[in-house]
Amino acid sequence: MPRRPPPEASQADPRDWVCLADIGAPKGVRGALRLNCYNEHPADVVRYALHAGPGGPVLKARILETPKPGQLVVAFEGVTDRDAAAAMTGTRLYTPRAALPPPDEDEFYNHDLVGLAVVDVDGRALGRVAAVLDHGAGILLDIEGAEGIKGFVLPFTREAVPTVDIAGGRIVADPPAGLLDDV
Repeated sequence: MPRRPPPEASQADPRDWVCLADIGAPKGVRGALRLNCYNEHPADVVRYALHAGPGGPVLKARILETPKPGQLVVAFEGVTDRDAAAAMTGTRLYTPRAALPPPDEDEFYNHDLVGLAVVDVDGRALGRVAAVLDHGAGILLDIEGAEGIKGFVLPFTREAVPTVDIAGGRIVADPPAGLLDDV
């Protein structure tokens, strides 16, 4: 199984796709893999068509176990040994946005934040959201700094990000004291 989607998949518009999980390390010798899931209920990921990259090939998964919150161990159809599983490590799994329920009011998909302008509470440009990072201890926004401002990482909390305006293409940030002292 290739780690990257085939060339024709690169023509898919990434805004039409939502990343639900990424494939972690193999577990055991029979092709089982760990999935790091980004949705509220991890077991729901197998309900969707999981594509290896936006528009990439569909992978059919079956849940084997749920070892910890946010993680599943799955078996993919056609993956029967550790070497085949290891080749898939790092693959991001996407589903078409149209297959997912629309977010509720004051909710959004994390990838909708990427590219949004970041301004402080006084309206001063701070940069743009380059990535949304979730390493398990809370979500962080990787901010590509505006002119004259170094990039920085902003905790994605109501205190630090009081306003998310997807339609307006911006978020308002109130960075914790001292965060921008060196940027």
